[in-house]
Amino acid sequence: MTTSLDEILETFDFLDDWEDRYKYLIDLGKEMPPLSDGEKTDANKVRGCVSQVWLITSVEKAPDGSPVLSFKGDSDALIVQGLVAIVTALFSGKAAKDILETDVEAVFAQLGLQDHLTPQRSNGLRSMVGRIRTDAQQALEAA
Repeated sequence: MTTSLDEILETFDFLDDWEDRYKYLIDLGKEMPPLSDGEKTDANKVRGCVSQVWLITSVEKAPDGSPVLSFKGDSDALIVQGLVAIVTALFSGKAAKDILETDVEAVFAQLGLQDHLTPQRSNGLRSMVGRIRTDAQQALEAA
């Protein structure tokens, strides 16, 4: 995906109406390259999401040896796919330590997500973030 978190925040700030923000979320999801059927495995599935969500984590070493994580994901629901796009924009390319220190609630509050998502989607979003934080913690422990 080529849309940065800053661009997402700026666009959300520009769009006053939540119907327009939902349309933008769907567009973000459509921008993401889909995972292949072979990548949609049980091991990549995010637990706690009502919709089907798959997340793939890649870990590389920074020059200082610290782990840097990248993510790609997919969902079978359009709005949830947009949430996957936000989460991957927020965390991909960051050091594991920075992922664990990111104030996710502040970012979601800035976007206004907590007030406009169903409880099921909010739980799924928390499950995605929890999975990413677990992967970051495991990458740190393995480093």
